[in-house]
Amino acid sequence: MSLVTELQRRNVLRVGAAYLVVGWLLTEVLTTILPTLGAPDWVARAVILCFAFGFVPVVVLAWIYELTPGGIRKDVVPDGEDARRMVPVGKLDYLAIAGVLTGVVAAAIFAASQQAPDDAETAVSGISEKSVAVLPFVNMSKDADNEYFSDGLTETLLNMLAQIPDLKVAARTSSFAFKGKNINIREIARALQVSHVLEGSVQQAGSRVRVTAQLIRATDGYHVWSKNFDRDSDDIFGIQDEIALRVGQALSESLLGAADARLFAGAGTDDVDAYDLYLQALKQRATFSYGGLEAAEKLLKGALATDPNFLAAKTELASNYLHQLDTGLMHQDDAFAAVTATAEQVFVESPENVAARAILAYVRAVSSHSESALMAIPDAILELESLLAEDPQDYEVRLLLTKLLRGTQQTEKALQVQREALELDPYNARIHFQMGALYLELGQLENARASLQSSLEIEPSQPNAYLQLGVVALKLGDGVDYLQQCLKAMEVDPRDHEIPGLIAEFLYQLGLVEEANDFSNRVLAIAPTSATAYRIEMLRAISLQDEAAGVAVARRAIENNVEDRQFAYAGAVQYLLRTAIRNGSLAQETAYLEQQAPGILDIDATAVPVKFMHAQQVAFDAWYTMLPREELLRRVARIQEIAAFYGMDLLKEPDARVSVMALQGNVDDAVELALSEVFVRSVLTHPNWRERFSQAQYKEFVARPRVQSALQSWEAEENAVRERVKNYLLDLSAA
Repeated sequence: MSLVTELQRRNVLRVGAAYLVVGWLLTEVLTTILPTLGAPDWVARAVILCFAFGFVPVVVLAWIYELTPGGIRKDVVPDGEDARRMVPVGKLDYLAIAGVLTGVVAAAIFAASQQAPDDAETAVSGISEKSVAVLPFVNMSKDADNEYFSDGLTETLLNMLAQIPDLKVAARTSSFAFKGKNINIREIARALQVSHVLEGSVQQAGSRVRVTAQLIRATDGYHVWSKNFDRDSDDIFGIQDEIALRVGQALSESLLGAADARLFAGAGTDDVDAYDLYLQALKQRATFSYGGLEAAEKLLKGALATDPNFLAAKTELASNYLHQLDTGLMHQDDAFAAVTATAEQVFVESPENVAARAILAYVRAVSSHSESALMAIPDAILELESLLAEDPQDYEVRLLLTKLLRGTQQTEKALQVQREALELDPYNARIHFQMGALYLELGQLENARASLQSSLEIEPSQPNAYLQLGVVALKLGDGVDYLQQCLKAMEVDPRDHEIPGLIAEFLYQLGLVEEANDFSNRVLAIAPTSATAYRIEMLRAISLQDEAAGVAVARRAIENNVEDRQFAYAGAVQYLLRTAIRNGSLAQETAYLEQQAPGILDIDATAVPVKFMHAQQVAFDAWYTMLPREELLRRVARIQEIAAFYGMDLLKEPDARVSVMALQGNVDDAVELALSEVFVRSVLTHPNWRERFSQAQYKEFVARPRVQSALQSWEAEENAVRERVKNYLLDLSAA
């Protein structure tokens, strides 16, 4: 008897077919009604899996058993003619199907019943019923420019609802992350950890506007409250206030137990145009690019020209100046002056303004450069921590606190500050970026990469995120990936002259002069007097071994008092001193430096610019050559002491410890440390290694055979990277 005949005789094929048909029908029905019963998504998936896994036991039972007048018994193989006769489907087969399906249905209904919301929490454990997310209202007007109108309404509703005591409101950034995405309400609520979602639409025609708002319970899609508002568009702030008041009362009554008739603080301005410009500025600022920050500044100034008393716009403008300082758009002195003046205006009008107080505390600390003010940064950290406790939702405070903690090498603590922020605002690109930068500082490269990629998924036009990914690539020894990330950054921010400068520097240090010149020319075309322009001109001279050109550029940098961005000022000092050592003209060069920048090498001064401190930290080559050993060691100790005033440990990195050991003559320990912690890294993390180890204090260190072997390995790696990068650029130009 063939297998197919036996399957037919035992009715296995019929039972299987019946099971699949009935199972499919019930699956369709259950997966449709389960969400209505409040069951989570996993219940529907479980139903499908149960039907799938139930197929096997059903066909096995159909093969083994049959129901006869004499009771349930095992099926037996008949002889002769009986084997050729088809036997009707056994009742037990139907019972098996029914039993399995009934079990699945019961399990699904039970699971759904267990997910019914109670008075305290929603289906997801830990999510309070007293929580809501405000999704960006949809612009249904024909004019796409009205997008700012609908976004403004959402912004105001968020600010107003956040003022209701005991009500958790999802952060604006995370709510806006779902803008334009086709994701169901339950998934959004689960992602934002809220039990309710407020959504709506705005439709404007002529002078009339219709706003539809609805408050939805996430567990079952039930509309707790909904209403339409038809108003004249010139009364938009009245509409915002009315909607916020109605929604706030509905939330208070349904979730908090009583209606709240309070009046909420609104947008901070009664001028529609000013508010529109402010919202456009927030959108431009989101990328933190040169172009974005410049555009945001103009928009904010336009808003303040329209309404000079718009404090939110003033606070954002002060913050914008700080970001411009970070990116190199503003000189430090100009930025500090502008930030202070703007933030003080806010503080005078609103002394309780947390963001303004934080900005002023930060600027006071980082602009202090004397030993008498050595507690300025620790005091500012304490003040910012106090302000953060006062308003945990204010991310500006967290960001400034993170900067100070990073500057004093408290990276783990800074990371915790950002982790707390992520819990409050999980879809904020800035938070993911900051965490990526902090992980990078800690050497946790995979965590850094993941956080930076998450940031770019939320906001793809962030040049700084690409640059940080490039640094990850460098640490992993991947020069091509570094170049690719820098090119992506340049693509999203073509106004930033520092990005092509970084590429040019990388290529010059690899000895790819012609390739570097293309990017160097771009810098000179955009910002010919920038610190970056000085830096890459000097690197080009070094790469060509043109000492006269290098000295000329370095002296221009000193004489023009360039900023120390991209190591432009301190690098110029270092090059002049090292060249003078080779030429035997060190006394003349130090005299020149003192003439151009009095006190530049005076380590005992009580108040010096930060760029002078950086210059002193690279002057040890010269001091090793010209000073008695006792004075050299005193200066080494003094530099460490000055750094400690600012909460920094200059010997934290193994490179610095190797350098100090070499200066002290402790060569054996320097070799062991270098072999275990320095040479194990990629050569790309030490692009100037040849110049560095050619200095006099490293003579005995470099002579050691094991160091020679390590340097040869670095040279081989560098040669391989150079070839890969060169071929990549050739392929890129040919494409």
